[in-house]
Amino acid sequence: MENKQTGERRNDLGWQIAPEGIYHVLKKAAKIGKPIYITENGLPDAQDKSRGKFIIEHLRFLHRAISEGVDVRGYFYWSLLDNFEFVEMRGFWPRFGLVEVDYKTLERKIRPSAWEYAEICKSNSLEPNS
Repeated sequence: MENKQTGERRNDLGWQIAPEGIYHVLKKAAKIGKPIYITENGLPDAQDKSRGKFIIEHLRFLHRAISEGVDVRGYFYWSLLDNFEFVEMRGFWPRFGLVEVDYKTLERKIRPSAWEYAEICKSNSLEPNS
């Protein structure tokens, strides 16, 4: 969701989307002098309208930090599948998954953002088709 007046973007839980934040956190964490693994970076986006852009923007800032010497060894999008969210006991409603889960049938459906992320991973590029 984007606020037309301020340009501020928010996810399905109302949290602000600020991809540059990952860069600032990585720069601060690098001062400890240990390798960094990002194990959870995701977006609740039931309609899958913003997830692809979210991933690309965060990876751009991640790349910037790495190019400036931050020792990032791994990045894992959260989450592969929609899951149970304990935050505020939201349950199965926030949809973080690259793969949608139908909780009535347990059928899985790969979201378009998952295919985008797969191309980024395969090509090792944020511009996979270039």
